[in-house]
Amino acid sequence: MDNKEEIYARLKQALIELFDIEPSKISAEARLNDDLGIDSIDAIDLLLKLKDMTGRKIQPEAFKNVRSVGDVVEAIHALGIGAASAGQ
Repeated sequence: MDNKEEIYARLKQALIELFDIEPSKISAEARLNDDLGIDSIDAIDLLLKLKDMTGRKIQPEAFKNVRSVGDVVEAIHALGIGAASAGQ
């Protein structure tokens, strides 16, 4: 995952697969809890999926202030995970 667009596309697919969310509801502005119904237990599942996608352990603290899909993209991008997972 080299860029934010690729991170967003993979994240969107993960949200659809994990939580059976209607694709039209997912946007960068969509709030994880309020708009998509992702609670704290779901967030753990999402972190595990992100670990699988990136091949790296992601600390929950890095996502403490994440509220929207766009925030998740920014957090992953800021962690510099893209280059490590380019082969996946």
